[in-house]
Amino acid sequence: METYELLQSYWWLLISILGAALVFLLFVQGGQTMLLNARNDLHRSMMVNSLGRKWELSFTTLVVFGGAFFASFPLFYSVSFGGAYWLWTLILLGFVLQAVSYEFRKKKGNIYGTRTFDTFLYINGILGCVLLGVAVGTFFFGAEFTVQKGRLLDTAAPAISTWAPTHGLEAIFCWKNLLLGFTILYLARMQAALYFINSINDNNNYKLQRKAVLINGGIFTLLFIVFMITLLTADGYQYSIHDGKETITMVPFKYLNNLIEMWWAMVLLLIGAALVLFAYGKTILCDNFKYGIWYSGIGSVLVVMVLFWIAGYNNTAYYPSLLDAASSLTINNSSSSYFTLSVMSWVTVIIPFVIAYIVYAWRCLNKEPITSDEMKSDDHKY
Repeated sequence: METYELLQSYWWLLISILGAALVFLLFVQGGQTMLLNARNDLHRSMMVNSLGRKWELSFTTLVVFGGAFFASFPLFYSVSFGGAYWLWTLILLGFVLQAVSYEFRKKKGNIYGTRTFDTFLYINGILGCVLLGVAVGTFFFGAEFTVQKGRLLDTAAPAISTWAPTHGLEAIFCWKNLLLGFTILYLARMQAALYFINSINDNNNYKLQRKAVLINGGIFTLLFIVFMITLLTADGYQYSIHDGKETITMVPFKYLNNLIEMWWAMVLLLIGAALVLFAYGKTILCDNFKYGIWYSGIGSVLVVMVLFWIAGYNNTAYYPSLLDAASSLTINNSSSSYFTLSVMSWVTVIIPFVIAYIVYAWRCLNKEPITSDEMKSDDHKY
C-alpha cells in the first residue's frame, strides 16, 4: 500500500511539472494578446514570428497535460472533461483558432487578410490564459458536481458524474476562478514582453517591451497578491482513511496549513516569487538586460508547482465538490490502479530525453534574434 501511495504522489508530481510548464509556455498566448497593439506591420511581423517559433510547445504541453491526467487520474478526466465540457470545449476551440491562424496567416491565397488571423490569435490568447486559469481555479475553489460510480451500470445514462445544468460555464462566473485566470493572463503578458526583449533585436521593440513589462508586471503582482490572500484564507477539503474507507471533511485555512506543514513548499514558493520579481525589477531598472524571461520562467514554474502541491498533497482533495463533499476527488480515490501506475512509471524514464530535445530545439530556433531585415527578406514567415 505504501508503494501505491508513493506512485500516486509521484504522478501528481508529474502533473504539477506539466501544469507549471504549461503556465510558463502561455507567454505565447500572452504575446498574442499584444499583436493588435503593435506599432506597425513590421513590428507585428517580428512579434508573430518570434511567437511562431514556440506556439507548438504550448499546444503540445496542453495535450500531454490532459493525457497524463487521463492515464494517472482517470476519474478526474471522466468527471471534469466529461461533465464541465463547455469550459473545456471553449479552451480547445481557442487553441484550434491558434493552430489555424499560424498556418494560414501568411499563406498564399489568404482572402481574409492577416488582420483576421491576428484577431483569432488575440482570442486564443485571452481564452487560453483566462479559461485555463478558471479550470485550475476549480482545483481550489471547487465545482458543482456529484460522483456516483454505480451509475456506470445504468444503461439509460451511464455517466459517473452529475453536473450543474451549465456544465462548466458556472465556473467561469466564479470571481475566485476569474481572479486566477486574469492573474495568469497578466503573467503571460509580462513574460511575453520579456521573451520579445530576449528574441527580437530591435531598439524600438526593446523600448516598447520594457514599458509592457512595467505595466503588465505591475498588474500581475497586484492580482497575484490578492489571489494568494484569497487562497490562503479559503477553506479546503481534507481526507482521512480508516479501515479502508475514505472520509472527506472541510478544514478552515486548509491551503495555508498545507504551506506551513510542507515548509519546503513554502521555501520554493518564496524563491519562485523572488525570481519573478527580480526579472520584473531588473528589466525595468537596467538597460540592455535581456534575460528576464529565464528568471521569470523558472520562478513561475516553481510557484505553479507549489500551488499544485498544496492542492493535492497533505491529504487534500484537489477537486472539491461544492454539492457533496464526499464526491470530492483526491489523489487516493481518483488514481489508476497500482499496476497501471507502476507500468506507466517506467515510461517516464524518457522524460529527461524529451526535455533535452526541447532545450536543444529552443536553442537552435533562438540562436539568432529576429531582426527587421530578416522580416523584409525571409520568405518563410508566419
